[in-house]
Amino acid sequence: MHFVVDGMNVIGTTPDGWWRDRDAAMAKLVDQLERFCVASGDDVTVVFERAPRPPLRSTVIEIAHAPKPRADAADYEILKLVKAHPSPATLHVVTSDNWLADAARDAGAVVEPSEGFRSRLDD
Repeated sequence: MHFVVDGMNVIGTTPDGWWRDRDAAMAKLVDQLERFCVASGDDVTVVFERAPRPPLRSTVIEIAHAPKPRADAADYEILKLVKAHPSPATLHVVTSDNWLADAARDAGAVVEPSEGFRSRLDD
């Protein structure tokens, strides 16, 4: 299975003060996603609104970000990924954004709510 994760949506499901240090929250999510992939054997692409500072690297997951930071920028990048994929039905888009969920489904992807996916990471 290949998950395409709306990074800030998943981060935002837990009110742990992540907004005080977004870059640390992004690094923590990448670490959790790497462990998830190793345990599950699934593939993950996480997409952020902007590039993390310092840049994050992974040999386990793909880390992407929107070219220009702005509201919903990651959503548009995720939708571009889904539409460009040769087999969108194999993708599971993880998001809390209704319009992105609808657009991803229309493009053929499966959609999973961020909160439910987050619970898998926290197990």
